[in-house]
Amino acid sequence: MSQSLVKNLIHLVYSTKNRRPWIAKNYRNALFAYQAGIFREWDSPAITIGGVEDHVHALFALSKNNPLKRIVEEVKRGSSKWTKTDGPRNLEFHWQAGYAAFSVSQSNLDEVKRYIENQEEHHRKLTFQEEIRAFYRRHEIEFDERYVWD
Repeated sequence: MSQSLVKNLIHLVYSTKNRRPWIAKNYRNALFAYQAGIFREWDSPAITIGGVEDHVHALFALSKNNPLKRIVEEVKRGSSKWTKTDGPRNLEFHWQAGYAAFSVSQSNLDEVKRYIENQEEHHRKLTFQEEIRAFYRRHEIEFDERYVWD
């Protein structure tokens, strides 16, 4: 094959440090738009980004030229710096050190998009921890509770 063609869809989840409610509702669209710009800069276009006050879900197409870890680092680093410029309240803003990422098949794309776009509704019934545990079970990821929540 003379050309490398790749499509890796990723559902990424990451939270604020200690799940502090930093992401006010009136701030989310601006934050998500800023993050979408970072994804685009790293050749990993966002399909949709959503979340609630303490965590973010992003669905994006992972670049064939950059590893997942680098994309996550750049999105979190860049959006953290940007958030800290939004007044004294946000000077202490931090993302949690880790993240969760799951592959998404093209056939499941619309379902994952809807899930991300309806985060507020989901979290009326489910905590962040319950949501992540369910993802880990569904994707058969073993984890140690002592190191997941920081």
